[in-house]
Amino acid sequence: MKFGNVEISRLILGCNQLMGISHFNSLVNTMMRDWYTIDRVVGVMHQCNKFGINAYNYRHQDRTFAHIQRLESEGGKLHLIVQVVASDVPATIWKDVKPLGMYYLGDTVDSHFQNDNMDVVREWCKKARDTGTMVGVGTHNPEVIDFVESAGWDVDFYAGCVYNRTRTPDEWKKMLGGHIQETANETYLQDDPPKMYKAMRQASKPCFAFKVLSAGRVNRNTSNVNQSGTVEQAFRTAYESIKPNDGVFIGILPYMQDEVRINVEHVVKILAPKA
Repeated sequence: MKFGNVEISRLILGCNQLMGISHFNSLVNTMMRDWYTIDRVVGVMHQCNKFGINAYNYRHQDRTFAHIQRLESEGGKLHLIVQVVASDVPATIWKDVKPLGMYYLGDTVDSHFQNDNMDVVREWCKKARDTGTMVGVGTHNPEVIDFVESAGWDVDFYAGCVYNRTRTPDEWKKMLGGHIQETANETYLQDDPPKMYKAMRQASKPCFAFKVLSAGRVNRNTSNVNQSGTVEQAFRTAYESIKPNDGVFIGILPYMQDEVRINVEHVVKILAPKA
């Protein structure tokens, strides 16, 4: 896909697993952090390059910065699309890694949207623009994309979680008939993806979909109770639902199988020109 002045793969390496963020529980987080030594992280990045993945949904921290420095010292290269948290300074990120783009983290954006405080997000976008990078807005709520589009903000792209996991407690109660979950922010509803995909199709700017496998809850081998079924079916739904110039962030943990190769094979099969 064309993104700015470069061509990037429509499958983009995600950062959560590399950082030990599972979106399951603290036990899985710890397992991921322990397994993902710097050698394994950089090895996965090199394999991504080998299979044609040339972009990375990066998060700027000491550990992840060391990964990128090591990769580049060994001749590898990934274009960086940075998810930025409130405590990050766009100018510092630009100085350190010269990313292709930056976007404000969806959790923070959604909180501002819920509190009718989107001016904060718009001011952040202006600061990011001052660095010279491409600027984006992240979200888990398709209404945020519709809002920014209709307001005509100076942004270049969106990053959207296809499952809305940042609803307020009152919103969850309404959705679930008054029931309260133990893990509200890790509740994944089958009705959510079509809404986000619709917002992405209607957006005038490129979009990146993430959590298309519901944070690993989609079965890798056989169809399960999830509407998206298998991993290949979930990828197919994603790519057939978004625009030709949109991409997908995907988390990778090759602990049990070669997920880089498997994911790329799925996507190549799905995107191959029809005979």
